[in-house]
Amino acid sequence: MITKEEMVALFADMKQNAPWDITKPLLWGYFFADADKAKLEGAATALKAKGYQLVGIYDSKPEAGNPALWWLHIEKVEKHTVDTLHARNQEFYKLAEEHQLESYDGMDVGPAA
Repeated sequence: MITKEEMVALFADMKQNAPWDITKPLLWGYFFADADKAKLEGAATALKAKGYQLVGIYDSKPEAGNPALWWLHIEKVEKHTVDTLHARNQEFYKLAEEHQLESYDGMDVGPAA
């Protein structure tokens, strides 16, 4: 689980090192994982209804002793602060639990355009 302290560190790092203005809307990508593709498709439908864009559902290569996982990648242009991103992560942990997904795996960020 991503902590609020990790959010503080992320924003401090972006402010110092990112080549974009973190006070403006950015393209945020969010990732969920499960061994059952159908469960991720159900979550994708719920997330699209909330305005998220589906980037794709991808399978990973199985590793020794571990089955392949499916990855759901969604994205949305949003403006976040430490507090709003922390709240969004909590919302996604809850969504993963409600859809019985193996995990909400976090996010990435880049320029909106």
